[in-house]
Amino acid sequence: METIGLIGGMSFESSAVYYRVVNEMVRDRKGGLASAELILHSVNFEEIVALQKAGDWDMAARRLADVALRLQIAGAGCILICTNTMHLIADKVAEKISVPLIHIIDETAKSLHAAGRKRPLLLATRYTMEHGFYSDRMKSLGFDIMVPDASDRTTVHDIIFNELCAGKVLDSSRQKLFDIIARAVDNGADSIILGCTEICLILDPDHLPLPGFDTTAIHARAAVDFALGMDEAAEEEAA
Repeated sequence: METIGLIGGMSFESSAVYYRVVNEMVRDRKGGLASAELILHSVNFEEIVALQKAGDWDMAARRLADVALRLQIAGAGCILICTNTMHLIADKVAEKISVPLIHIIDETAKSLHAAGRKRPLLLATRYTMEHGFYSDRMKSLGFDIMVPDASDRTTVHDIIFNELCAGKVLDSSRQKLFDIIARAVDNGADSIILGCTEICLILDPDHLPLPGFDTTAIHARAAVDFALGMDEAAEEEAA
């Protein structure tokens, strides 16, 4: 089993979901009391948020690249940045390591493609919805990303940072998200990307008016596929 390296803490609420889901997936596939070989480096999110607000993405990239390299030195065979937003600087992080960085956008695109979806609504932080790195990469992979209007983008962003990252899950905010989704359905969306790793805390992808794609679960599954790939291939060959 390869060791999975997680760059977490952004926020720790979703990092806890990664830890649980990765281990549950390994147990389901290997049986018994199996769990993942995993290293988690959790950063101080307050420092990362300050860099986001200042637009200092170069410093953020250096910070996460340093963490990624530490995880590699510690034995990680792959690296995951456990947040959609910080994939804005994922390529710069990947340049500093020699093990694979499993990219959350690429893995989400694979799931959308497998389901035959082309026009998903993206629910995420303002940085992810507005900076272009997400929609541009998705466009290059054949998808026409929809985002909410400016007012709704503010609503989603505030729910993420002011509530979900602080451990608050409010029914009133869930209804606001459903209202935003309803407007997207009217405008031709064919699916919903839970494009912030905290959104799975408030929305169940299996209980939406359109097919939902939980990026946290998708990313975790890709890590497990990588970690168990050689092991499972060897078992198949032996059989």
